[in-house]
Amino acid sequence: MTDHIIVEQPSAHPGVQVIRFNRPEKKNAFTRAMYRTMTDALTAANTDANLRVTVFLGTEGSFSAGNDIGDFLATAMGGSMGDELIDFLYALAKSEKPLVSGVDGLAIGIGTTLNLHCDLTIASDRSQFRTPFVDLALVPEAASSLIAPRIMGHQRAFAMLAAGEAFSAEEAREAGLIWKVTTPDEVEHAALAAATKLAAKPPEALKIARDLICGSREEVIARIDVEARHFATRLKSAEARAAFEAFMRR
Repeated sequence: MTDHIIVEQPSAHPGVQVIRFNRPEKKNAFTRAMYRTMTDALTAANTDANLRVTVFLGTEGSFSAGNDIGDFLATAMGGSMGDELIDFLYALAKSEKPLVSGVDGLAIGIGTTLNLHCDLTIASDRSQFRTPFVDLALVPEAASSLIAPRIMGHQRAFAMLAAGEAFSAEEAREAGLIWKVTTPDEVEHAALAAATKLAAKPPEALKIARDLICGSREEVIARIDVEARHFATRLKSAEARAAFEAFMRR
C-alpha cells in the first residue's frame, strides 16, 4: 500500500470504487509501488459483487505525468524493470467491471494510454494528452499500438504514439479517445455521476454488453506482451539512457 494511491468507496456513490492518484508534487508520476496498489484494487474489484465500477481520478491540474523517470533511469543503468507495470496493464485489460476516468490537466504516457482501456473518460478543457515514448527512445505500451489506431485511425494514432504530438481535450474527444469535455470544476463530479449511473444498471447485462463491445482480451494481452518485450529492450539502450539523463537534468 502507498499513500500515493488512495483507494476508497464513497458512500455517496454506491457500487463505485475510486482509485485516486495522490502524488501531486510529482504530477502523479507512477512508481512501482503505485502500480502494485492499483493492480491489487482492480483485481479485488473483479470478485467483489459490491464493486461494480472503478473510477480513476488524479489531482487538480494533473491526472498523471506517466511513469516515474527515476525508475526508468534505474532500469537503464542496469536495474530490474520489475513486474509491477506489466501486472497493472494486465489488470486493466482483464477488468471485469467498467472503468471510468476523470482527467484534469496533464495526461502523459500511461496517463494517456490507460484511458484507452476505460469505457467512459471525461476530461477538463485544460487537459493535455501526450505520449512522448519515441522522444524517450521507447515504444508504445498498454496495447496502445493496437487500440489507438482502431479508435483514432492510423494518422492520429501515429501523431500521438510515434510523433509525440500533444492532443487537447477537444482533439482527444474528436479522435474518440475520450467521451466528454467539461470544466475543471466539474470533472470529478461528472466522472463519479457517470460511474454511479453505471453501477445502478443490471450488472450481468452490463457485463455482457461491455464484453461484446470490447471484444477479445487475448488479442489485447498479446499486444501488451509484444510491446513489453520491445519496451524492456529499449530501456537498456544507450539512447534511452541518454534521453533519461537529459530529462533528469532539466
